[in-house]
Amino acid sequence: MKKYLYCLLLFLGVSVLCLAVGYSVTRNSVKRQDAIPNTVLATETVTEPFVAEEEAETAPAANQDMENRYYLVVEDGFLLVFPRDGDQVCMYTHVPVTDFPEAEQERLRAGIWFSSMLDIFNYLESYTS
Repeated sequence: MKKYLYCLLLFLGVSVLCLAVGYSVTRNSVKRQDAIPNTVLATETVTEPFVAEEEAETAPAANQDMENRYYLVVEDGFLLVFPRDGDQVCMYTHVPVTDFPEAEQERLRAGIWFSSMLDIFNYLESYTS
């Protein structure tokens, strides 16, 4: 019986020692990251995006600089994201337009403006998940 007790104590001692060494090794190797200043956390709500034609007519030029930064549009049956000031594709979404309801497909064919990539991700997630 004593032999089993010694084996159990030896096993527990070695286990505690291994856990302590593992903790001390990982504690020093994991880097702590500080928060990035001037960032906003994502929320669960999705704001209603603007249609490109309506936004061009109604928004003042100064407001457009801050709000309309990305353009989501359908090309070849898939959604693509373009930056406001360029003709190069900013992001290929590989999301087919057929995943959306008919009303949204029409809006996407006309193009939708978004203020940030986070808004685009929230919009796509609301229809594809």
